[in-house]
Amino acid sequence: MGWVPDNIVEALRQSNMLGIYLRLDIDPPLRICVGVNDIPIGFESIDPEGAVYLGAGRLANIPDLEVLINGVADRVEFVLSGIDPEEADRLDIEEWSQAIRGAAMHVGFTTLDDYYQPMSKIIPLWTGTGSFIVESMPAVKGHETPTVTLALSASSGKATRSRNTQILWSGAQQRAMHPGDAFCDGTARLARGVAPAWPRY
Repeated sequence: MGWVPDNIVEALRQSNMLGIYLRLDIDPPLRICVGVNDIPIGFESIDPEGAVYLGAGRLANIPDLEVLINGVADRVEFVLSGIDPEEADRLDIEEWSQAIRGAAMHVGFTTLDDYYQPMSKIIPLWTGTGSFIVESMPAVKGHETPTVTLALSASSGKATRSRNTQILWSGAQQRAMHPGDAFCDGTARLARGVAPAWPRY
């Protein structure tokens, strides 16, 4: 048995019925799953006694988790659409964004049996860090019912802010914090792919 149990691997060979689960480590934790039913299940290492994951309908724009697993620290968005505006008005987006910033996020999956029940505990697939929530209301035509869309932005690395993180720490920046420290003097050459000659002591 490896990371994915043998019976789940066998089920994946025969079916594509998956349960996808998302857990956000706020207080209390936000636990949602793809589908319309609430599912009593849990991550084995995080919810040892189990928990109830709330059915959130169809989770749109699921990011390419294969890229995230390969180590690219990218920003991704998990989108829930079709929310009733009156329900959305009850949410304090600013308060939620503050709670979400820096919170650990876990995404996992398991296969479903013929009765759409999970065949195992949630198998962890991706770990990220929550950043912020974006609320929008798509334009409607004629007699269409207006709905609200919520997008939860997260990162697979440490880029939790809405702008890019610092990728180059220059010698001037280092000396501003630590006068006389020349440790970062070669970073510009290193960023261009030049291997600097390191001093020998």
